[in-house]
Amino acid sequence: MELKQSLSAHLEAEKPLRRYGAVEETAWKTERLGRNQLDIISMAETTMMPEEIELEMAKIQRLREVLVRRESELRFMMDDIQLCKDIMDLKQELQNLVAIPEKEKTKLQKQREDELIQKIHKLVQKRDFLVDDAEVERLRLPGREESRAPT
Repeated sequence: MELKQSLSAHLEAEKPLRRYGAVEETAWKTERLGRNQLDIISMAETTMMPEEIELEMAKIQRLREVLVRRESELRFMMDDIQLCKDIMDLKQELQNLVAIPEKEKTKLQKQREDELIQKIHKLVQKRDFLVDDAEVERLRLPGREESRAPT
């Protein structure tokens, strides 16, 4: 009983031990370390001050936001390019049909002409919505350094 009291009194007299991760208690040899070195958290082969870690994490968060914004822009660009390609293909097919004199067109060719006009119209509308969405997204996301001319 006296031994337990002696140990608990001795432990209370000492400074509290630092804790890190899964290690329950870590005793630091403070006689060899300066005050600044006591605040350093060491992981693998690098040592960083807590303030440096917070600054780096903030930089990483800003970089992540920039990358997400850029990914969104690139996705809009890819969709726009595909829509433009589809529109151009349909227009080419329509031009080939329009080049045929009206008297020589079959009923099937006339129907195809109407279908192509409808498809082109739908794709143009879809592209317009895409451009509007891209503009809204660009204005919604903060941190755009450059200003773009309206589309």
